[in-house]
Amino acid sequence: MASSHAQGSSRLAKRRGTPGPATERRRVGQGCGGPGHSSGGGSRAGSPRSSAPAGAAAALPRGRPRVRGAREAVPEPPSGAGLPGELGRRCWLALCCQPLPQEPATGTAPPGPAPAGSSRLSLASLSRDTLLAKPKESLARMGGDPPAPFLVGQRYYQQGLYEEALKQFEKIKDTDFQAMYQLGVMYYDGLGTKKDPERGVEYMNKIRNSDSPEAKHLKFAAAYNLGRAYYEGCGIKHSTEEAERLWLTAADNGNPKASIKAQSTLGMLYSMPILKDLDKAFFWHSEACDNGSLESQGVLGIMYLYGQGTYQNNKAALECLRKAAELGNMYAQGHLVEYYYTRKFYSKAAALAKRATENDDINMLAKITDCHPTYVAQGAAIAAFYLARCLQLGRGVKKNQRAAEKYYSKACHLDPAVSSHLEVAANLGRI
Repeated sequence: MASSHAQGSSRLAKRRGTPGPATERRRVGQGCGGPGHSSGGGSRAGSPRSSAPAGAAAALPRGRPRVRGAREAVPEPPSGAGLPGELGRRCWLALCCQPLPQEPATGTAPPGPAPAGSSRLSLASLSRDTLLAKPKESLARMGGDPPAPFLVGQRYYQQGLYEEALKQFEKIKDTDFQAMYQLGVMYYDGLGTKKDPERGVEYMNKIRNSDSPEAKHLKFAAAYNLGRAYYEGCGIKHSTEEAERLWLTAADNGNPKASIKAQSTLGMLYSMPILKDLDKAFFWHSEACDNGSLESQGVLGIMYLYGQGTYQNNKAALECLRKAAELGNMYAQGHLVEYYYTRKFYSKAAALAKRATENDDINMLAKITDCHPTYVAQGAAIAAFYLARCLQLGRGVKKNQRAAEKYYSKACHLDPAVSSHLEVAANLGRI
């Protein structure tokens, strides 16, 4: 245990220390892992970890944030958006509970297509009518063995047929921890049933306190959801301290098999005024990014760009922002547009802004990228405003006053506060 604590403290110290060339290269590689990107975190994955959440707590000691010194001198972006996490208590966390972990419990069929050559029918291609029919009878008529009961319920869930999924999970909740977990999610968020957060909390606590090996792979995700309940004061009394403790448990000192959502959420939490410590925010966003969080990948780019929680590093910032933007992170796209425009790369700014504003469905984009809708809207608003500015002044594109008015209006609709900041900057001649 002591060696694990020392390891965590050492890792945080490396991120806090004055960066030499080797340190900077390591940060660029680790900080921009992202989905589908192999980063320099290989040595960490093989290192020993504490089996208890105390390791994370030891790595991140509580206390007042230390003085930033020269880092504070870095100017804020004209949009006023900056680092995510400065919003109200409920706003940035108003997401559905963490989805079911992919690793199935022992003896349960995986919720995916059957292997090639298997006689078991995959449910992925079944129509809505077939799914609504009695699963065993439908599958028997079409050939192949029926899947495990949980798999049927999970397919209903994935298709958005929540009422049918709820019925299926209720049948097996006493013998299947995965079904109990999904019920906890559904009751907490009111999916297929009336919201009952107390019941959702009850199911998550049962999983957390269970000694069964079949509940083991669900414990991190259950801890994340319990932390959310405490933070929101929904289904249980509000306690930021208890939420922080549970998220540290769920994050498990950056374990890639733990709750990546908790790791990213801790990054957001430590960016907020209530517990502001940008060193911790940088640490946790780095861990989450290494483990595949697209949202944290974009945040790291902003932290590098404005020297928040780390030293300013434009090269690392651009690497993170570009990779996050390519993968659909709208917040990163908006900040990248702002970066290009303020450095007078108008053609690049206009081209990226045009691509970023093509899709108006903020909720769909948030769901696809697992980024909060608030930040998706902010990123789109930044892109729309700068595109309008380019069109108005003929910077990087041909002048078009009518199109400029359209995008100014769009930016204001997406995020009035961001648009107001940018309007002031434009009136003062700063952009």
